[in-house]
Amino acid sequence: MNKLNPESGSAGGVALPENVNPEGRAKRPAEPLPKREKLPHEIPSWVNQGARHFITINCKHRNHDELTGKAGQLLESALYYEQNDKWHLWLMVVMPDHIHFIATFDLQQGIKPTISAWKSYQTKTLGIKWQSDFFEHRLRNQSEFDEKCHYIRTNPLRAGLIADSEDWPHVLDRISIDGGSAGGVAPPNDATPEGGAKRPAEPLSRNNGSAGGVAPPKDSQET
Repeated sequence: MNKLNPESGSAGGVALPENVNPEGRAKRPAEPLPKREKLPHEIPSWVNQGARHFITINCKHRNHDELTGKAGQLLESALYYEQNDKWHLWLMVVMPDHIHFIATFDLQQGIKPTISAWKSYQTKTLGIKWQSDFFEHRLRNQSEFDEKCHYIRTNPLRAGLIADSEDWPHVLDRISIDGGSAGGVAPPNDATPEGGAKRPAEPLSRNNGSAGGVAPPKDSQET
């Protein structure tokens, strides 16, 4: 993986969604996540200034279910990182051998150091072995954001793990994080009532993993 360009996460004209869909509640997981006491927490200023990044983290051994049994702990840890202003999550899905998520990062802390530290903690506490580095793509506009939201939400369906994308329990999004209220963060303008992006009328072209000059690692792939 090439070295991340610290300027790749600048706002670049990417605005946060403005409207709120009160019906965009995420489906409740089959097993409730561990509850952490909620503390008063304002959205950091860098969220309104920063871009959204699509991230994929792969397990070292693919085609093996290493993560679903630990999904609750992984999602709880991701929430902990948000509460400590490491990132601001928009959507995260834990798959059997990889994780997809969209987040805004504090670029002063850096994307790579933040993700590397999170991966290292999961290795120490949960024994998860990851591939080196990660895939990163800065979402440059609302259309890219909607496409990736749809891609992430339907990943379990495409993998043949479920019959309906709403049935996958290992999901976090802004509505579930904020307890059913927008919390100052709205879903995309064309989000479905379930909080997912609408499927494009025609297939969207893929960019072959291009990340604005940041390529996925050789042993990684977008899945």
